[in-house]
Amino acid sequence: MRDSFVAPFTIIRLIGKNAVEVRLTGELSRKHPVFPVILVKPYHQRGEENIPSRNKSHTPQDLVEVEDSPGPVRKIINSRNIRLNRKDHRQYLVRFKNQKADKDK
Repeated sequence: MRDSFVAPFTIIRLIGKNAVEVRLTGELSRKHPVFPVILVKPYHQRGEENIPSRNKSHTPQDLVEVEDSPGPVRKIINSRNIRLNRKDHRQYLVRFKNQKADKDK
């Protein structure tokens, strides 16, 4: 999967109302430099950790073992998506083996 945002590029010119020509650098310089304006967004100076293509790793976080876990999971009852700190997270309602329904977490 490729990042939707690679790096900031200089806009050379506006082509009509719907396209821009950008100055591509590095290995992207061999690509066609004209893009729809809908894909262009303003650049704001930030730390390098906020640019996805410069992150150390693109792997998902490892599963975290919960210390008060009552044992192995018997079944996933439900799931939901929530948004915390502008990031999407999935939460699961789980039934553990040898536990009653009122102990679901």
